[in-house]
Amino acid sequence: QVQLVESGGGLVQAGGSLRLSCAASGRTFSSYVMGWFRQAPGKEREFVTRISWTTGSTSYADSVKGRFTISRDNAKNTVYLQMNSLKPEDAAVYYCAAKRPGDYWDNGYWGQGTQVTVSS
Repeated sequence: QVQLVESGGGLVQAGGSLRLSCAASGRTFSSYVMGWFRQAPGKEREFVTRISWTTGSTSYADSVKGRFTISRDNAKNTVYLQMNSLKPEDAAVYYCAAKRPGDYWDNGYWGQGTQVTVSS
């Protein structure tokens, strides 16, 4: 059974930091692309960042460039999202996802989400 389990969400003041984790299990993800998405109340889900498990190449949404960093730990089968200089507009439920290269995210695997709240 494939599982992506996010953790690390919580309440933080604007300007603060959080680190989210996504523990992957149930299959080998070594050829997959791992990503983070977020959805705020009343808004559509939006892409945040992604990383190739194989090459480590990354990409970021413009809104988080320079503040967020995605990384992976192959030994632990875990992907991280380090979020610094958080803003109130970063508040959302953050989801971890995995997909095969070239495929659509909706065809991949998704976690249950973790809430991030940023107070101003």
